[in-house]
Amino acid sequence: MNEQISELTIKELLAEGGDYVIPMYQRNYAWDEAEITQLIQDVIDYLPGLDGSVQNYYIGTLVVFERQGPGRPVYETIDGQQRLTTLSLLVSYLKNTGIAGLDWYDTLRIHFESRDRSQKTLSTIFAGAFDRNPPAYLAPGDTNTSILNGYRLIKKILPGKLKEGGARIDNFADYLLNNVVLMRVGVPAQTDLNHYFEVMNSRGEQLEKHEVLKASMMEALSEGPGPERSRRCLHVVWEACANMERYVQMGFTPAQRDAVFHKGDWGRFQVRDFAHLCDALDLTETVDSRGSVALTLDDIIEPTNGLAGAGTKEEGKVEDAPERFNSVINFPNFLLHVLRVTTGKNVPLDDKALIRAFDDHVLKHRDRAARTKDFVFALLRCKRLFDQYVIKREFAKGKGGWSLKRLKWSASGEKNGVGRASYVNTFGTAEDDEDGGNRRILMLLSAFHVSAPTQVYKHWLNAALWHLCDGASVHETTYLRYLESVAQAFVFDRFFAGERKAEYFDIIYGRKGQCQARRSGVDKASLTARLSYGRIENNLVFNYLDYLLWLEHREKEGDKIKSFEFTFRSSVEHYYPQKPMAGQERLDNDVLDSFGNLCLISHSKNSRLSNLSPMAKTDYYRNNRPDSIKQYLMIKSGPWGQTAIGRHGEQMVAVLVASLDP
Repeated sequence: MNEQISELTIKELLAEGGDYVIPMYQRNYAWDEAEITQLIQDVIDYLPGLDGSVQNYYIGTLVVFERQGPGRPVYETIDGQQRLTTLSLLVSYLKNTGIAGLDWYDTLRIHFESRDRSQKTLSTIFAGAFDRNPPAYLAPGDTNTSILNGYRLIKKILPGKLKEGGARIDNFADYLLNNVVLMRVGVPAQTDLNHYFEVMNSRGEQLEKHEVLKASMMEALSEGPGPERSRRCLHVVWEACANMERYVQMGFTPAQRDAVFHKGDWGRFQVRDFAHLCDALDLTETVDSRGSVALTLDDIIEPTNGLAGAGTKEEGKVEDAPERFNSVINFPNFLLHVLRVTTGKNVPLDDKALIRAFDDHVLKHRDRAARTKDFVFALLRCKRLFDQYVIKREFAKGKGGWSLKRLKWSASGEKNGVGRASYVNTFGTAEDDEDGGNRRILMLLSAFHVSAPTQVYKHWLNAALWHLCDGASVHETTYLRYLESVAQAFVFDRFFAGERKAEYFDIIYGRKGQCQARRSGVDKASLTARLSYGRIENNLVFNYLDYLLWLEHREKEGDKIKSFEFTFRSSVEHYYPQKPMAGQERLDNDVLDSFGNLCLISHSKNSRLSNLSPMAKTDYYRNNRPDSIKQYLMIKSGPWGQTAIGRHGEQMVAVLVASLDP
């Protein structure tokens, strides 16, 4: 069997298409309640909605090796046996409950090699013996307790989850068998299985969705002209981009880097399209003696070492500590952002939908090879823009902080071809840019990021990438104004708009990031009501306000404000406590819950300080850095009571409204 990927429904997997052998080198079945519950819940989450629309759910991968022999295929299971065994148990349970339409499941397709207890236990479950009244039993020496426990957990968990979700078992069974899809990946016949299993085992996890996607794209490229060269290009670009902690230039050899990004200025991007990219990467040297690129599954799962020649005397030194930067997004979610930007379609940003999204927009297109090439080119372009114009967490000299930097190549003092790479501010030249556009953009991007820590809700990143990809070049002033407008649109056109709130996709792609709200149209009474405790929709409201306050007070208030940094603060604190300690006045709820009395702090501090008096909190923060600039101004307001709360609230609303155009 040549290396291939088959997309199989669970019914196709467990029907007559082949048998699956679990070899001795595999560990025993080990899934417990957490894993089984998650699998069942994931399937229930994807059941058809009220509108009757049905979407496939991609449940994972199964890596196999086809053993040679007569009769139907026999697949040695290299990776994914835990999921395969659980699916066999789940379908056996559905059959044993009498669900209609399971007559085809009359033979077990999974077999344990030299493990009699496992095979006897699974066969007894399949036959329904444990479900009879009275139930059958196996002798202890014939029972695999882990497999039997897995079956009993399914019997307990599935009915409860179905009741919880208001779903019927027959609908669950129909969807599971016909719309839950597993990707079966076959390894080449010449694969060293012992080595391959060691690789998979050391990973501690099964093949990820983005790795399956890469293999599917390689398969799509086999249909176009020059398939070997195209596949190798995809491989090199994919691995260069997949490490989100590393600037993409570092994923190429020095010669490739100079060709793609321009020798002497790695910040530039000088390839026009996929064909030009293939030329720039000079891929002909990777073709084997038969004129083809023999990519194995190792090529798919193990990254290339793009730094192999980067530090040689001949090619120049690169000072790039592997853990210097932390990305704000992972690679699977980044792929979805790139797909949305390049197609202009409302692609879900949830990596659970990764395979389906690429099926819909790339892999099932009538010219999927061309679509794949366009995406690979766009991926590289977007990763360069992301690296240069989106914040990262940087760890240098024992300290961590947000950074907005580009990779700079310097040939000054170059001897024998040795130059120097360094990281400098993306905009401007000053390393300590406290007042310029680089710091303002960094502050705004970090305010966005800490307000949406979950990957699926990073619509701000999609907005930034859309803007960065929209033009031939990026200008500091234009980029800053755009990001400020997006922040205003999220806050005013969505969070403050009530039933008229705009969708994120429409703000970015329909309105081009431009805020529609105007200062003259704001109803301050309505806005004040929406800013009360429990009605604030997103923490960006607080963080955008802090950005505005930072702009206003950074020169007047000294280092505490000027050096302020956005952090992950998730708790809304009542500065005057809801439950005051003995001797403190109890304020009306309308005053306590008003915006003037609220600030954003970390969860741990909220637990520690929540019931302290404002005076005690002031004493604490006198010796500690404040969690927010709004909080800092509250501390400075003097005695904290009803009057101060009302005055501060009016001032904060005025700051928000003043940020809008007239």
